[in-house]
Amino acid sequence: MNPLRTTQLERQTAETSIEIRLNLDGSGKNDIQTGVGFLDHMLVLFSRHALVDLEIKAQGDLQVDSHHTTEDVGICLGQAVRECLGDKSGIRRYGHMILPMEETLVTSAIDFSGRSYLVFQAPMPSPKIGEFDSELIEDFWQAFAANAHCNLHVLLHYGRNTHHIAEAIFKATARAVRIAAEIDSRQIGIPSSKGVL
Repeated sequence: MNPLRTTQLERQTAETSIEIRLNLDGSGKNDIQTGVGFLDHMLVLFSRHALVDLEIKAQGDLQVDSHHTTEDVGICLGQAVRECLGDKSGIRRYGHMILPMEETLVTSAIDFSGRSYLVFQAPMPSPKIGEFDSELIEDFWQAFAANAHCNLHVLLHYGRNTHHIAEAIFKATARAVRIAAEIDSRQIGIPSSKGVL
């Protein structure tokens, strides 16, 4: 187990340059600068609702579009969460949240199982949220799940406004992560009959 549950990492590719600092046991403080306004907004929500301290500085090939930056930030956030969890000794492991956002209702459920899988049943009514491609919401969470080594299920029950749907997904997933990553005082060791996650 990582007793401090903090990490910092960098990712450099020909398409993006990303620095991230994460404190899993924070208070929701954040400094997010990805160059993608809507993504910044969603990551601020994630930090506040997961109660993690999060700093992200990203530079990407935004002259192409926002895809590489969004996906690579998802990769880095997933890696950072995985590093902070360490061997996962003492955590709750599972978390879920049913979250309303005005006319929208979303469920997010997560298992820090050590295995990567995303089920994303949240169709976006509009292809754009301002200048942001709404299909990138799924790409972000696919990258997160693959690198956090978690099962993540996102279900949109109903909703009309694409901004509200995206916001509900980030808030619900943040709350689910917060629950699953919490230390359970009754949990001795790894929360698995296999003895390893």
